[in-house]
Amino acid sequence: MKALVKNRPERGLWMQDVPIPRPGPNEVLIRIRKTGICGTDLHLYNWDGWAQRNLQLPRIVGHEFAGEIAELGTAVEGYRVGQRVTGEGHVTCGLCRNCRAGRRHLCDKAVGIGGGRDGAFAEYLVLPAFNLWPLHDDIPDDLAAILDPFGNAVHSVFAFLVATEDVLITGAGPIGLMCTAVCRFLGARRVVVSDINDDRLALAERLGASRVVNPTRQSLAEAMAALGMSNGFDVGLEMSGSPEAFNQMLSAMYHGGSIALLGFLPPETRIDWDHVIFKGLTLKGIYGREVFATWHRMSQLLRSGLDIAPVITHRYPAEDFHTAFETVRAGRCGKVILEWT
Repeated sequence: MKALVKNRPERGLWMQDVPIPRPGPNEVLIRIRKTGICGTDLHLYNWDGWAQRNLQLPRIVGHEFAGEIAELGTAVEGYRVGQRVTGEGHVTCGLCRNCRAGRRHLCDKAVGIGGGRDGAFAEYLVLPAFNLWPLHDDIPDDLAAILDPFGNAVHSVFAFLVATEDVLITGAGPIGLMCTAVCRFLGARRVVVSDINDDRLALAERLGASRVVNPTRQSLAEAMAALGMSNGFDVGLEMSGSPEAFNQMLSAMYHGGSIALLGFLPPETRIDWDHVIFKGLTLKGIYGREVFATWHRMSQLLRSGLDIAPVITHRYPAEDFHTAFETVRAGRCGKVILEWT
């Protein structure tokens, strides 16, 4: 089969012919139809410091996918060959305290596909049957291929009550854009999105942002004044991984507000702790998706009329992966899809 492999400690990925994996008794073989390119995949493509610390070579990368079951392991029940599926990319141990308590997203032994084990940028993928998420006919392959990052957005938004509240989103990458759509759909009063990328801010407006702010030209305080906001934001969703953006968010929060942190902030990030302490702010780290509560929520949101299709701006055949990755690297895009069939 064809697969995108990281097999050398340098920039790039390589399309190679590799053996089709065989499923174990409790696993399934999935024929991949479409995959989404994640920011993590770009780190691996660029072979930056984060990638060098977190990836052992060689590895088939990729973790956002949609496909159909091609083969069932001998012990698998409840699924059928030809069934459309996607899946949870964190393979958890099932035995630790958090797994047994139903908090598998906090498993400290979790292994991610495309990182700790071979991933989805290939014609076939083997995944434990437990990790499968069956796809309803209402959800097309394009959207199914990005349920993984959409789950990051849904997990973040559902961390706190957003209905009737003023929400600030820092970072208009694909997950921030999906957060925008979810907040608006759930009835947030105002949704303000901050980013330095005007193309992505335009997408945020299309997805329902009340106002977009490019901090190189306008301060959050000026945007808040234009909206008639005299206090601050009730909920913050930090999606950028930018220390400057995070500090701007802290300054703009209302007393008693709550912040969900999904962006990877550098270890050396410094903040004014007075904002956290004297405003009584709640900070919550977000990682992955709640397994499988988030999956249920995002499926129901999509089937209830939430439209995140505008997030997908580019599609490429898998053979044109270099162009696809350069599109992501340039940043003038939303979500980029690779088509394998």
